[in-house]
Amino acid sequence: MKTAALGMQHVLAMYAGAILVPLIVGGALGLTTEQLTYLVAIDIFMCGVATILQISSNRFFGIGLPVVLGCTFTAVGPMIAIGGEFGISAIYGAIIVSGIFVILISTVFGKLVRFFPPVVTGSVVTIIGLTLIPVAINDLAGGQGASDFGSSINLLLGFGTLTFIILMYRFSKGFIRSISIIIGLIAGTTVATVFGKVDFNAVMDASYFHMPQLLYFGRPTFEISAVITMCLVVMVSLVESTGVYFALSDITDKELTKEDLAKGYRAEGIAVLLGGIFNAFQYTAFSQNVGLVQLTGVTKRKVIFVAGMILVVFGLIPKFAALTTVIPTSVLGGAMLAMFGMVVSQGIKMLGKVINESPENSMIIACSVGMGLGVTVVPDLFSVLPTGIQILTNNGIVAGSVTAIALNIIFNMRPFFSKRPSSQPDQQLTEQEV
Repeated sequence: MKTAALGMQHVLAMYAGAILVPLIVGGALGLTTEQLTYLVAIDIFMCGVATILQISSNRFFGIGLPVVLGCTFTAVGPMIAIGGEFGISAIYGAIIVSGIFVILISTVFGKLVRFFPPVVTGSVVTIIGLTLIPVAINDLAGGQGASDFGSSINLLLGFGTLTFIILMYRFSKGFIRSISIIIGLIAGTTVATVFGKVDFNAVMDASYFHMPQLLYFGRPTFEISAVITMCLVVMVSLVESTGVYFALSDITDKELTKEDLAKGYRAEGIAVLLGGIFNAFQYTAFSQNVGLVQLTGVTKRKVIFVAGMILVVFGLIPKFAALTTVIPTSVLGGAMLAMFGMVVSQGIKMLGKVINESPENSMIIACSVGMGLGVTVVPDLFSVLPTGIQILTNNGIVAGSVTAIALNIIFNMRPFFSKRPSSQPDQQLTEQEV
């Protein structure tokens, strides 16, 4: 019972992140209630599968640390953009390719990580967070195109939910603080029920059990720009996961080898590949669960295995997923504003460590964030260019990411263009530098 309770704590700590990604992406793509229920359910299921893959430790995959995997928020903006331009089938084609890409580079990612120092990853995360804020604001007002967009009740529910989350975060500690988002969603939905804004028909209609389906949304399609976008996103996620690996290795007193890291990356690649095949998402290590491991002092993999199994079981019961679909859009928007703001905050935190190291870093950040936001706001900026070049310019996240990578090579990496001693030495996969 104790192990089950500890496992359930980990589920609660990551549950808001697990359900918000499918709700946001599915809502933006206009999925039906039935499709949205499936998307939430399969995501919860795949979070469990991905976690079990990662805590395993065999010759081929699994880092063997108490890691919990969930869908990455870094992919939300790109998925919405890809779905809006090419359709949902292109999202899953790109996810499948990105999973294969990670598996192929898993043994050499230690060398590639030098192209993704904090000045690059921080810029990318900041761009992604900033481009997501309008999505949250639109939903807080009731959803773009809604007949009651901006109504007083929507604003009350949205800002009320946000205020509740802020107060929870301010006056609670430890585990309660870590689940403040999900508590806020419950509170906001409860208030919305009083105002008649919640329809439970989706829960009543949902079945008690289902099996995951291969390619639920149809045959995947493959668009070059979409594939490039998701490969960039998954590489940023790998860099973030590397930090989680080393944090947990320190907590558990387990020294990591290059082989361990390769198996960890490979497990994430397999999880991403399966996510694409079952029409779920890209998966990455969740840092909030690292805090829970530190808080409880429980480092046994058995606890994380139980958490993974709980997620698998929840994912097989559509009624659990359907419960999340009744959350009003305005309530969801209030929570999204806090979570997307945290994405921006994380990016700024990453950049804060490097922006004062050199004026070159300031220029990299300025140009990459400016390019990313500029292309997002004015998507037709490069419409006169050849189609082959537009692959790298018609998406703000890709344009900003490519700009950050290129400028980092020019300013900070030797022996490329820098004539002075590099202010940012090549990264090695050590705990201190990660």
